[in-house]
Amino acid sequence: MRVLVQRSGQASVAIDKKIVGKIDDGLVLFVGFTEGDTIEEINYLVKKILHLRIFPDENGVMNKSILDYGGSILSVSQFTLYADTTRGNRPSYIGAMKGEKAVELYRLFNEELKKCITVETGEFGADMIVSISNIGPTTILLER
Repeated sequence: MRVLVQRSGQASVAIDKKIVGKIDDGLVLFVGFTEGDTIEEINYLVKKILHLRIFPDENGVMNKSILDYGGSILSVSQFTLYADTTRGNRPSYIGAMKGEKAVELYRLFNEELKKCITVETGEFGADMIVSISNIGPTTILLER
């Protein structure tokens, strides 16, 4: 499982020119799964994300988690996190989990987050336009 975390001001995801998810301050998460991923890995990364100290404290130091700082999460499924270009310029996505199992893990991931924070999402498998105002810029890759 891979999650690309971006600290964001405003962010949104649109499908067919219609906004389906939008946040103001918070985190944008690009989420990808591979074969063998489990609910235990989801729980580990959810805790890591919620306690990742990348928001400023009163001295401007990145010392607060999203739970301390406030805000919400925009979660976007992204199988391309498992792109493999070792055999040429055309990426292979064979490492990305396929089908219903990936949909189920993505749903469970978002449900776990929603226990603690407001979560907006894109649509699994849809062609989406994601707009992000990355603050910092702060971008962190988490993998389990």
